[in-house]
Parts: sequence; structure tokens; C-alpha cells
Amino acid sequence: MSVQSDLEAFAALLRKWNAVQNLVSRETIGELWPRHIEDSLQLVPLLRDSDRLVIDLGSGGGFPAIPLAIATRGQGRRFVLLEPTQKRASFLRTVIRDLDLPAEVHAVRAEAFDSRETVDLVTSRALADLPELLRLGARFSGPATHMLLHKGLTYREEMSRASRLFDFDVLVHPSRTDASGVILEISNLRAKSTA
Repeated sequence: MSVQSDLEAFAALLRKWNAVQNLVSRETIGELWPRHIEDSLQLVPLLRDSDRLVIDLGSGGGFPAIPLAIATRGQGRRFVLLEPTQKRASFLRTVIRDLDLPAEVHAVRAEAFDSRETVDLVTSRALADLPELLRLGARFSGPATHMLLHKGLTYREEMSRASRLFDFDVLVHPSRTDASGVILEISNLRAKSTA
């Protein structure tokens, strides 16, 4: 199977399941490719060769993790998707099984997931504001971990609030699919002492 055919198979499954449950909003299902799939795929050039274990927080309909798993299949990456809603988790398991992706789903909230592994990359799209994402991501982060986070118009204000709680390095990449969006690449995340 090619990347394109697997992405099309994923899109078909998503449209089918979305008819009976809310995986993506009904307003954006008509823009599935640019709004969700291409938006997810713009992370591919930002991946590092060392990104072997990827954790996706609040996976929802599978974005960005499923398109990334499809696009980078065979490169030695493993994706862990955290999605607390059972119906969405069932959809994600179906996609992973049908497309034979190097991924696994855990139907838990990020703060309840017990991982003793440090991950290489944390991704998230439309889950929470930046301070909360950094708090969640810090649980899985080691010195070499980085985060790729989709953000919208309020990203500067969110970064200002996050900088009161954490020290971090950030690269701001303009979104290729949303004129008001960015991809925040966060590294060297350290909680500030509260003393």
C-alpha cells in the first residue's frame, strides 16, 4: 500500500465512523484533507531521525498521529495514542489494525497514563492551552524530548502564560494550512521551581 492509498483508506474510515459519532466536527468534515490530514502531515519535515517513540495527547480522530504513522511507516517509529473516549479509541484501534500501523491506543487521559518510558516526541492538536500541554507533556519528557504542538491565534499569549511555569526553548513554524496557525516546537522543557 502507498502512503496516498493508506491516507485515503483512513479518510474513508473516518467519514464512515464520523456519520455516527463525532470524530471531527461536522463543519470541517468536508475539508478533511486540508484541515486535518495535510495539517497533520506538515509535521513530517520537523521530525528528527531520533524520534523513535512518539506520544500523541488527546488523539481524537487520529490527528496528527495517524497521518504521521502512515507517512513515516518503515522508519522505525512507534506511536502511542492517548484518547480517553472509548468510541474514539475503538475507531483508532480499527484504523491501526486495518492499515497495520506501528501504533497503539490507550483509552485514558494523558494525566492518568502510566508510562515508565521517556518519549522522543510529544504531539498534540486541539487538546488544551499551552501551559496545560506542557504540564501533561512534561510527564513523558527527558532531556532530549521535544514537542510539536499545533496552535492558533492565541499562541503568543499562551506562551507568555506558559513561561511563568516552565523554562523552554521554542521555534515557531508558520502553519502551511492555516494562515493564523503555527506549529510550536518546544525543547529543553523544565518546570520552574515554585519556591
